Amino acid sequence: MTNEFQPTEYILQSVNTGKTFNDEGWTLDAPGEEAPSLVRAIYKKKQLAVKDNSFGLFRFADWLPINHVLEGSSAPVTYKSEGLAKYLGLDNLYITFSGYWPEKGVMMRTCSFKETEAYSVGGRLDVNEGKVLVVASAGNTARAFARVCSDNNIPLLLCVPEDNIDALWFDEPINDNVKLVVTRSGSDYFDAIHLSNLACELDGFITEGGAKNVARRDGMGTTVLSAVTTIGRIPDYYFQAVGSGTGAIAAWEANLRFFEDGRFGENKMKLMVSQNHPFLPIHDAWKADSRAMLPLDDDEARRQVEEIDAKVLSNRRPPYSINGGLFDAMKDAGGDVLQANNQEAAAAATLFQETEGNDIHPAASVAVATLIQAVKAGTVKKEDCIMLNITGGGENRFKSEKEVIYLKPSHVFDIEPPLETVKEVLSKLF
Repeated sequence: MTNEFQPTEYILQSVNTGKTFNDEGWTLDAPGEEAPSLVRAIYKKKQLAVKDNSFGLFRFADWLPINHVLEGSSAPVTYKSEGLAKYLGLDNLYITFSGYWPEKGVMMRTCSFKETEAYSVGGRLDVNEGKVLVVASAGNTARAFARVCSDNNIPLLLCVPEDNIDALWFDEPINDNVKLVVTRSGSDYFDAIHLSNLACELDGFITEGGAKNVARRDGMGTTVLSAVTTIGRIPDYYFQAVGSGTGAIAAWEANLRFFEDGRFGENKMKLMVSQNHPFLPIHDAWKADSRAMLPLDDDEARRQVEEIDAKVLSNRRPPYSINGGLFDAMKDAGGDVLQANNQEAAAAATLFQETEGNDIHPAASVAVATLIQAVKAGTVKKEDCIMLNITGGGENRFKSEKEVIYLKPSHVFDIEPPLETVKEVLSKLF
């Protein structure tokens, strides 16, 4: 597999100005531009040629900004729903599943679509530079990056809130090239991001980049590449729960690439994204028709995050307002921001298990709950082609079949540690 692979040919483009430029290896921003803007990969191959299953995620390498492939990946799988579709009275419901479901051919060992990001980012990273990759996470992203970086010997520093470290379970030990540090109990994802920013001020550490990293977005976009190439057309609706909204931005960008491909239609999927009540920063800004996020008190935000079951949806500073971000994606594609509470999500998870035959993560359950709402409200019609992005699942089954172990933190930081303290601790870890 590896011997057959040639680095993907692409250039980068500022969404704000349209200017194009070369990727200097880890370019996250448009050079010389002051206005915040995402940059986008423009691929030489306009028509996607999907490779065989042995390539895993890298079967979609034509539209991934990578210079090498990593071992051990699995691609999202799309199938036409029967059970849930029948229950909801839908003729064309397609489920794109990321997680653990051997019968469907999807074998993500961390049970989350965050693996699509981790493999793509790792494939873009020049491992010869010897930098330590820094990733902040509320849980699933950390688990995915830990597994992928451990298996492929990529130095990694994870920054996670202490209250979320139960998400760092694995079926095999994580190697010493991966280190976990946490912000103390009572902190949240935003505090972990702050810690990661401090780490990136130190020599030898490089930020993963979040939504600004084209590899992260285009890795997530493989869910749409799976759906469109399986269905044979661009869907009418796209359902996904969001914390940062990066997956929805990625879906929109993949949709636009398929326009240029020319074989799958020219419609824009309406982005039906959802949040877990009562933590609704994206929902509230969208309903107010505001590009800017609305003010949210830090303590109130932390209280709301404590209440929600889908902790991975707890991003207080999402790439919503930035040029090319979620606000622009939603305005261009159409759609809405929906919400579901813990009870609705739990009921949706039970329904999915009963009708489709696998367990799903709380975030994916929020997406299912809002699809149920949209059907009841008549927003989506019986004949509409719908892509339901199940962003994580099969975890209960995976854990029942495997013996899992947990990654222990190397250090617990205060919520806002001084830079000198961070420097002192990290110098001993790497």
